[in-house]
Amino acid sequence: MEHLPVEVIGNILSRLKAARDVVIASATCKKWREAWRNHLHTLSFNSNDWSVYHDLAPSRLEILITQTIFQTTALQCLSIFMDDVDEFSAAPVIAWLMYTRDTLRQLHYNVRTTPNVNIIEKCSRQKLEVLSLAHNSVTGVEPSYQKFPCLKSLSLSYVSISALDLSLLLTACPKLQNLTLINPDIAMSDAQAIMELNSSSLKDIYVEAVSLDKFMLEADSIENLHLKDCTLEAFELIGKGSLRVLKIDDVSVLHLDIGENTENLQIVDVSSFTIMWPKFYNMISKSSNLKRLRLWGVVFDDEDEVVDLETVSVCFPRLSHLSLSYDLRDVCGLQGTSPLENVVVLELGWTIISDLFSDWVAGLLERCPNLKKLVICGVVSEVKSHEECQVLASFTSSIVRLMRKYMRVEVQFEYE
Repeated sequence: MEHLPVEVIGNILSRLKAARDVVIASATCKKWREAWRNHLHTLSFNSNDWSVYHDLAPSRLEILITQTIFQTTALQCLSIFMDDVDEFSAAPVIAWLMYTRDTLRQLHYNVRTTPNVNIIEKCSRQKLEVLSLAHNSVTGVEPSYQKFPCLKSLSLSYVSISALDLSLLLTACPKLQNLTLINPDIAMSDAQAIMELNSSSLKDIYVEAVSLDKFMLEADSIENLHLKDCTLEAFELIGKGSLRVLKIDDVSVLHLDIGENTENLQIVDVSSFTIMWPKFYNMISKSSNLKRLRLWGVVFDDEDEVVDLETVSVCFPRLSHLSLSYDLRDVCGLQGTSPLENVVVLELGWTIISDLFSDWVAGLLERCPNLKKLVICGVVSEVKSHEECQVLASFTSSIVRLMRKYMRVEVQFEYE
């Protein structure tokens, strides 16, 4: 060990991440203390790492963090997640940011400050590549002054910010590729009814728990769009057809528009969503490269709408993974003869089991000649009547008989 270069020791200490573990390890010898001072690049203060954190007053935590950070000179990644702390004083937080700003590449911070610290201002014009903020306020963004020339990933969780400041913040990040918005408090001005975000570099966006009237995203390079637990009157994506992954999970939206250029779509994952199937299908019908299609817990706006497997087979010839829930049994037509040649994984599920489920599974298996794996997902209530037990037993027997015809197919059951 004594022959290890001090830089290598710094890398070893950085792999520990947790501040308490790093401090203990650095006491090994003089050489390790030198590595701690000059070559440590990752440090994390997380209330889940050490139970004592929960018992310390905020002022004591501020001193502990300050003493630890100020013994280092080369921090590149700093993470401070203290869930039990209501707030820190502004002065020590500013001191941490000013001390590390020249070397810092990643900052993860989730504690409120009193008074509020404009972290965006303190970290701008530096080499920061990843910024993750939670439970803070962002105000008065000036993109001409507060630039983030190297920032690639931005995450805002439970952050208070105006729609205008959020738009300006994206403008200040010319290399931004990943954007995460989780339950932000977005203030809309009287003159601004639409939240408009524009980024030519953005590739991946995740939006959770956002309630807005209209959300417009202009992103020419967008590849991954994930909306979850959102309530929107309208969502519109303007791009150049680079979208590869579309995920919609428990979203209420009256008007959804992802553009006409959907040729590059490879994954469409829709769950707990009310849709007008003809309109939604028209949006994705040109996606000849689609490989995964998941419709789970989908409610159709019109009772007469039908998900036609014949059309799915013809329009998505490269489809390899197909997931359908039994809620679609009356609106998932098995008519037609075109097989799903490339489907190798079939995931089928129910919310309320019935005798028809086995017949539905059998019909789908016949359409997948090259199937390798069948996953059956179901919901089993805690209290089961005798009739429910009989139905489940009958279903199990039916599946056993059915799968004797498909010995090459792996079968997996997932119950909740």
